[in-house]
Amino acid sequence: MRVVWFLIIGLAAGWIAGRLMKGRGFGLLGNLIVGVLGALMGGFLLGVLGVSAGGGLLGELFTSVLGAVVLLYLISFVPGR
Repeated sequence: MRVVWFLIIGLAAGWIAGRLMKGRGFGLLGNLIVGVLGALMGGFLLGVLGVSAGGGLLGELFTSVLGAVVLLYLISFVPGR
């Protein structure tokens, strides 16, 4: 069941990040992938910085959105996109 929640949070994070980055989303499947990778990246980044976004659903969502926004920003530098 934990994997299902991770995917749901990843999908929401990818969608929110796409909105925050003004249309740089990738559709439903792409947003899911960006959100899941963003969740991993956000967790890593906050861990390196020694910062905690808090526990629970909102903390996980914030961490995922933060990572997805960073990921979308980095993807914007890839030529041909």
